Amino acid sequence: MFFKHDQSQETAQSQATAASDTESESSTTTSSSTSSSNSTMKDGTYTGKSTSTEWGDVQVKITVASGKITQITVLKHPTGGKSDEINSRSLPTYKQEALAAQSANINQVSGATETYKGFTGSLQSAWPRS
Repeated sequence: MFFKHDQSQETAQSQATAASDTESESSTTTSSSTSSSNSTMKDGTYTGKSTSTEWGDVQVKITVASGKITQITVLKHPTGGKSDEINSRSLPTYKQEALAAQSANINQVSGATETYKGFTGSLQSAWPRS
């Protein structure tokens, strides 16, 4: 049985640390960082890097339409044995959460840590750069 691991507290701590680090940078860097996160993404299809995990590589492709991610396709993931069971449950959850959040900042599914690392790593590398 799989349960979502609530990372909201960890995320809040990470964001607080990042905010603290950002405040120590120049105001020009902070404002450009803020403006790029608020801008819409350029429409197109973007393929992330294949991200290695303990059980195999994970790679995703995203489709952006009207400035939003509309589809995430998993191109590669570990298969065979227990991996089939884990990934059949975790990958749809990861895709759904990333689409809803329009971000790679998603919750981890218990028991699918390596898939989480690979999925989020590939997803982050697929993000359109402005």
